[in-house]
Amino acid sequence: MATRKNLNNDLRAVLLVLICLAINFILGKIASLTSIPFYFDCIGTILAAMIGGFLPGVIVGFFTNIISSIGEPTNIYYGVVNVLIAICAAAFSQKGTLRQLSWKFIVPVLYFTVIGGGLGSVITWGLFGNTMGEELASSLAGRIYMNVVSDAFFAQLYAGLIVDLPDKLISTLVAFLIYKNYPNNLRPRRNELDVEAIAKKGISLSGKISLSVTAIFIVAAAVVSFVSFRQFRETMIEQEKKYAQDVASFASTLVDPNLIDEYIERQNAAEGFYRTNRYLGLIWNSSEKIQYLYVYQIKPDGCHVVFDVDTPDMPGSETGEIIEFDESFDPYLDDLLAGRPIDPIITNDTYGWLLSAYVPIYDDSGKCTAYVCVDVSMPNIAEVEREFAFKITTLLLGFFLTVLTICVYLAKRFIVNPVNKLAKMTYEFAYTNDEAREETLASISELEIKTGDEIEHLYNALAKTTRDTVDYISESQRKNEAIATFQSGMISVMADLVESRDKSTGTHIKNTAAYVEIICDQMIKDGLYPDVVNEDYKNNVVASAPMHDIGKIKISDAILNKPGRFTPEEYEIMKTHSEEGAAIIRTVKKTVDSKELKENYLGEAENMAHYHHEKWNGEGYPCGLKGEEIPLSARIMAVADVFDALVSRRVYKPGMPFDDAMAIIKKDAGSHFDPVCVEAFVHAEAKVRAVTEEIH
Repeated sequence: MATRKNLNNDLRAVLLVLICLAINFILGKIASLTSIPFYFDCIGTILAAMIGGFLPGVIVGFFTNIISSIGEPTNIYYGVVNVLIAICAAAFSQKGTLRQLSWKFIVPVLYFTVIGGGLGSVITWGLFGNTMGEELASSLAGRIYMNVVSDAFFAQLYAGLIVDLPDKLISTLVAFLIYKNYPNNLRPRRNELDVEAIAKKGISLSGKISLSVTAIFIVAAAVVSFVSFRQFRETMIEQEKKYAQDVASFASTLVDPNLIDEYIERQNAAEGFYRTNRYLGLIWNSSEKIQYLYVYQIKPDGCHVVFDVDTPDMPGSETGEIIEFDESFDPYLDDLLAGRPIDPIITNDTYGWLLSAYVPIYDDSGKCTAYVCVDVSMPNIAEVEREFAFKITTLLLGFFLTVLTICVYLAKRFIVNPVNKLAKMTYEFAYTNDEAREETLASISELEIKTGDEIEHLYNALAKTTRDTVDYISESQRKNEAIATFQSGMISVMADLVESRDKSTGTHIKNTAAYVEIICDQMIKDGLYPDVVNEDYKNNVVASAPMHDIGKIKISDAILNKPGRFTPEEYEIMKTHSEEGAAIIRTVKKTVDSKELKENYLGEAENMAHYHHEKWNGEGYPCGLKGEEIPLSARIMAVADVFDALVSRRVYKPGMPFDDAMAIIKKDAGSHFDPVCVEAFVHAEAKVRAVTEEIH
């Protein structure tokens, strides 16, 4: 079911991307054909980001320029502009800024303007130099250049921002209107990737993935760019070398090598000198690439000028003039003096950064009489290299942002989100009761993580482990309950054994346990001794209450069942049952490993058995403790024990009326009993009466 939901959601996202691409393409074409001063090529990008989030927006932005570059190749370099607009639109949409019309709506519009008009102008400058490509922008830039700023780049930048502001405002408003009316059943759900980890320390997993992808891309892009740029540079230089070599070779066919000395000696008077010089001038004028064109006779004392074509920037040297060798020619002098061919030379000296091709010409005897030289200006190559580097940078940046968005999306969908879901569910796992455990198991099953990889294996393992854990806990709980029932039964049996020996007590242990529970409940309700009395304390005291008279098992039947009053000696023996009971429980505690059981359940049992005959004023037995020196459980039991003795019928007395017994308890508060325990007992009088009437 979850897989089908994901599939349907993916189909909605794909449909959204196709619709938004169509919007960009159609509206962009309309704007282009009508020659209005707007672009309208990012409306679909903004819409996709508003509805679908980062990934659909970035894909629409990037592929809008890929598609449009089919008709206009330079559009591909503006992909980074649309991608950045998509990222900003998705971010503002998540914050709610783009989802309602308010004064804050202008903030994303300004961001879009800076990206579209600002960065777009920079890219245009990098691609075309001083021409913006749009008539309005060019004319506006020209007016700004003439009247506002003296820098052409900033003039075009300001013009780009001014033109782009209304374009982005209208585009954003149109995207907003479409967003409000886009059918809900076609909107892809965006909250599937919003599961956050319960606890995060340091960089999140998605952040680490983003940083890793970024680092890998930067390294790969740097290597690819370096290799591409170097290869491009070498190819360009080789092309320029071949071009210069071809021009020089062609020019060499126009110079008669047998007349070189005559040209130097007679100059214009020499036959063919004027014609050759004019032809060389025509060759120079045929291409903007050629910086200089000349013919030198190379001799040990320098370069003897034969021909040197005049240029607008620099008139040529006079025929016969001797030009000294530049230092950059030192490696080639031997070959030049010997008349051997040399490879084109790249120099950066008095005449600038030049690529020079030297082609030797030979007379009929095979002697090199001169070199025809062509200089190609290297700054032209540098301009092409700059443009190439700029194109690579803009193209890679747009591609990188798109790839990064896709990687983050896939990481969130197939790694981060499933892991966070598992972590969240694990943190929220409830073991408190059967219902809570079953609800948690159901929640884990509903996750249905279907990634088809290690994450799914982890999910299945966690689900199985959780189910096994729940089954183990349930089984352990059942065993614990059985043990507790057995333990409670054993205690009741032991108490019944004592009670059955004491024929005068009747149902004393059950009655006192009921009164103890009433007192504890009332103390919790009234907030009495709040640091001690709570539900756990009550459960321990009530459970161990039946053992308060367990020491009577050590008293002989003759004394225990004597129908009349005890003699002083018999009373002293009878009083030993409290210490005997405490000793019995201490012996039991030695056999128990559980610290909690020793300190809580058996601890309170020992306190009640040992001290339930102590009095608040210190006149009780066996230790003569007073006040809060007496454990609280024993003080509670004292009230319950005496009250039940008063209202219960014995072989030697009838049961006392309820009100009379309650009056005695109230009277002895502060002397025999803890007044706080009596207060709770009296506040619960209705419950006490109900128990008394039921058992008596």
